[in-house]
Amino acid sequence: MLEFQAATTKRRELSLRALATGLLLGAVLVPSNLYSGLKIGWSFNMSIIALLVGYTLWQSAAAWFGRPPWTLHESNINQTTASACASIASAGLVAPIPAYSLLTGEQLPTWPLVAWVFSVSFLGVWVAWYLRPSLIVGAGLRFPEGMATLATLEQIYSHGAEAGRRLRVLAAAASTAALLKLSDVLWWALPRWAPSVSLERLTFQLEPSLLLLGFGGIVGLRIGLSLLFGALLAWGVAAPWLLDSGRVLLAADARGPQFAALVEWLLWPGVSLMVTATLAGLGVRLLRQRRVGRAAGPKFAALPLLGLALATLLVVALQTTLFGIDPWLAALSIPLALLLAIVAARVVGATGIPPIGAMGQLSQLGFGVLAPGQLTVNLMSANTAGGAAGQCTDLLNDFKVGHVIGASPGRQAVAQCLGIALGSLVGVLVYELLIPSPQSMLITPEWPAPAVATWKAVAEALGGGPDALAGETRLAMLAGALVGLPLGVLEALLPPARLRWLPSSAALGLAFVIPASVSLMMSLGALLAWLLAVRSRQLAERFVIVAAAGLVAGESIAGIAASLWQMLR
Repeated sequence: MLEFQAATTKRRELSLRALATGLLLGAVLVPSNLYSGLKIGWSFNMSIIALLVGYTLWQSAAAWFGRPPWTLHESNINQTTASACASIASAGLVAPIPAYSLLTGEQLPTWPLVAWVFSVSFLGVWVAWYLRPSLIVGAGLRFPEGMATLATLEQIYSHGAEAGRRLRVLAAAASTAALLKLSDVLWWALPRWAPSVSLERLTFQLEPSLLLLGFGGIVGLRIGLSLLFGALLAWGVAAPWLLDSGRVLLAADARGPQFAALVEWLLWPGVSLMVTATLAGLGVRLLRQRRVGRAAGPKFAALPLLGLALATLLVVALQTTLFGIDPWLAALSIPLALLLAIVAARVVGATGIPPIGAMGQLSQLGFGVLAPGQLTVNLMSANTAGGAAGQCTDLLNDFKVGHVIGASPGRQAVAQCLGIALGSLVGVLVYELLIPSPQSMLITPEWPAPAVATWKAVAEALGGGPDALAGETRLAMLAGALVGLPLGVLEALLPPARLRWLPSSAALGLAFVIPASVSLMMSLGALLAWLLAVRSRQLAERFVIVAAAGLVAGESIAGIAASLWQMLR
């Protein structure tokens, strides 16, 4: 697949220009993720954008000014640095931090907030480092976002007629997705077709997103069908029952998809399924490794261990000094972060969609049990666990690319640390510029902030401790666990040839916490890719991943451009 590596004999990797380019691009892209996160609760992966811009810039400089060629491994460092910087939104700036301000009326000053965001992200870097051997090298998860970046990287460094054909497919797919996105955002709203008003309320509509179609082509038929089955179960069976039984009440004039109201209930069985399946599968794998005499844990090199220890001390100290949280509760956020990161990473590795919202709510539930009625603990200790898990999943996509091309993981970790340092500063400054008054500006038509609303609602619901959860919610969590347990065991035991007939626990659980429209579009993409493979396997192997990467890149770039345009307006 990557025969183009042979051309890079004397490789230049962690160069000053690679780091500087990644930092500059990451700083420019941070505002877009914060803006879209506060507007729609969605952010973009910036790896492909950084990859294309950096390559174009430095290869042009090489041609015009005689500069050294921009190497493949420099491109990887550039995209790693930029994505780490731009993914700073997952550290809490679009969810628990604003929710904390809404519930307590307090806002952290700029520099303490920068330190807090950095500490959460810094922990995520080292959690990702220690999960890398088992989830990328060992388990070999696909990580669709990483694969899309890898496909783009392969195309721009390949040579010959075949590479030219693939690049044209990549460019055509990207242009089509970008035009569709720009048409939707800037000039007119493309129709979200739904079969009926009642199905539209249940989020069953076709979303005009070629990015989701591309993700479906990357994840494959097993994941796509699992998402479809999960969506039918969650939004086609459970959601109507919730409405008919009066367990979820809607306003009389409620129109359009009622995702926010329904997901507050549906997230519990979905999260329970994902967590139980992951823990069951992990336990089986550890037992099997032990029986064959293999080490179950990672090798703790001195420098990474020092980084993990420093990150642990930093987040515990800041929780204690900034929020007055008991040290023992602050310390418990570290193992919880590791647990949630494992769950989230397996979901991202299989589907490409990070379940950060679900992981955040699970961490809130954990601290609701440990510290009932303590809103600050419920938000900020949970922010540590959920935010570190979110940052970890972003960075594992970079490690996936680096592993395939033979890059140094240590140099990637350095790039990630520099990226989150700058991202923390830029992210906080942009957040304060956009939202100077969270109490009056957020959860309004101008700034809906769906993630903020969810964190706030869960914190308020758990104000009385776990007993505040309704009996139906507990039964739903038990049902999710009973489904996830056998699935997790079977996923760990079955050989790959038979595994394709088993529903994916990650995709099944994820379908409960994302709109049915997202699952429908991804399953459609997976089905189209499979049909092409049935008709011509050779054609599918040459162009499916390339076209899918183009769709992801095109819509991402257009979405960022639209966000910047709306900010300027």
